[in-house]
Amino acid sequence: MIEITDVNIKPLDNDHSKVIGLASIIISGSFEVHDLRIVDADRGRFVAMPSKKAKDGGFMDIAHPLDLETREYITKTVLEEYDKKVKEK
Repeated sequence: MIEITDVNIKPLDNDHSKVIGLASIIISGSFEVHDLRIVDADRGRFVAMPSKKAKDGGFMDIAHPLDLETREYITKTVLEEYDKKVKEK
């Protein structure tokens, strides 16, 4: 299992988008992942992985967890930090 050693959150104030924040995480103090999107959708909040536009017009992740346990850990950690950051405002 990975260890997230730092999280940087940037809340967004955009009423026209479901993206409510951006995040960067540092894994084990040695690997940083930027552009995780915090999304508030109809099915609840989740963390979307960094992605790029595909030739067919859709999007594909450029980095993502390979198992559910890691995805849940990243989501839980990022959303907790987002909630702390929003409360500080």
